[in-house]
Amino acid sequence: MCYSLLWDTGIRFYCVPCITSLALNIKMGACASKSKTMGDDESEHTVEFTGGNVHLITTIEKWDQKLAEAKTDGKVVIANFSATWCGPCKQIAPLYRELSEQYTSLMFLVIDVDELTDFSTSWDIKATPTFFFLQDGQQVDKLVGANKPELQKKIVAIVDSAPCKK
Repeated sequence: MCYSLLWDTGIRFYCVPCITSLALNIKMGACASKSKTMGDDESEHTVEFTGGNVHLITTIEKWDQKLAEAKTDGKVVIANFSATWCGPCKQIAPLYRELSEQYTSLMFLVIDVDELTDFSTSWDIKATPTFFFLQDGQQVDKLVGANKPELQKKIVAIVDSAPCKK
């Protein structure tokens, strides 16, 4: 299974192939990191990773708000820690959006590890994508990597175990 291992440089996250390419000063293919400059357009992230019923988390306050909302509504949260430069993240994004539309009894979130670096580090993210399954704010399951069948399997198991299905 292909997924991007991360290296925390203290400034931003890089996948292992990218950090190697930086050290060797060569250009990598699918997993090249885009350098951020003032005025970078956020629309790339929004278009790639949101849509359907996927909520983009851009602040800790929004994270807290969504977790509180999920708790009030009795929803399990699926938190997708991703990066705009991550090929596997881009590959699984359409399925994630589709699942968010199919399973409205769950709350689907996406967190950009580069935008919320400290927050992502606090969740001990070692690879992207990493999916956390949370009930009442507590982790009940985790999936590392863009494994489509396993993501679907875990979501179906959560929905099937819930007393009220949608």
